[in-house]
Amino acid sequence: MEIKKVTHVVLTGGVGSRLWPLSRKTLPKQYLDIFEGQSLFEKTVARNLEISDQTIVVGNIENYKMSNAIMSKFDKPFMHIVEALPRNTAAAIAFAALLSDPDDILLITPSDHIIDGDDLYNDALQKAIQLASQNYLVTFGIKPTKPETGYGYIEFENENVIAFHEKPNFETATNYLENGNYFWNSGLFCFKADKFLAELERQEPEVYRASKIAWEENKDGFLDAELSLNIPSISIDYAVMERSSDIKVVPAHFEWSDLGSFESVYDYLVKKGHKADANGNILIGSAVHTSFIGVENCVLVHTPDAFLVVKKENSQEVKQVYQELEAVNSPLL
Repeated sequence: MEIKKVTHVVLTGGVGSRLWPLSRKTLPKQYLDIFEGQSLFEKTVARNLEISDQTIVVGNIENYKMSNAIMSKFDKPFMHIVEALPRNTAAAIAFAALLSDPDDILLITPSDHIIDGDDLYNDALQKAIQLASQNYLVTFGIKPTKPETGYGYIEFENENVIAFHEKPNFETATNYLENGNYFWNSGLFCFKADKFLAELERQEPEVYRASKIAWEENKDGFLDAELSLNIPSISIDYAVMERSSDIKVVPAHFEWSDLGSFESVYDYLVKKGHKADANGNILIGSAVHTSFIGVENCVLVHTPDAFLVVKKENSQEVKQVYQELEAVNSPLL
């Protein structure tokens, strides 16, 4: 079977509010170079260079200069799509599909995930590309390692998707883990450009129509704010993946983390040799000598204008701090 051109589509939106104060609107988590001296964005692009023919970076007006600076390190050509305001992933991917040839296979990845195991990753991509060539919409499922309540789940049988499930409570997540036929929903996708657009038009015609109008008026990849306002804000999961009958899931045997909380950052850094004390406490962002007494598994995060102390298991609650600061329009964002 002839494989069509493969385009790596990198989604760079998102602030990473659960990683405040490290992650800010002016420097979201995907651009922080605290991961072995590289940013998550750079790692994402490098990881997919060999399997793809070109790269499309979908970002926003605040971060496209940071993206371009990183992309200049690579020899391969890339195109940017610069959103005037965020309209969620269905529209972001629609823009990339509209920029592409109809038969191009799009490999969609967030820019802020950690993936280890290059061979296993490439095996999964090859399988996904093969299925996408057969006109399937492909998602990647991660085998759960714990009853995680912060992820959506995919119920599956072989490579067929039975159902998508929203973020569960702890009891439900525990049941999913025990049942064994549930994956974490990774946010990685693969499909032909025209197949995605056809499904989007069928399931969410207003998103399709408004995205197409906005794209047709783009200026060198930059989108108009007024036209963008007309696009309903909806994720690819809600708009297409949970409603199409042409979905396949590829099991991901590589190590994966979305680094969506300080718990996952903690686990990653400690695995890579970051110093923790005898009670599992770590310091991020400072070389100042720090002692932890009477606490365990805590993360102390230091930036020039903020401190955060959080127990590892309470990491999801950092988002509440961010929301409180947002409510008062704090300059700390």
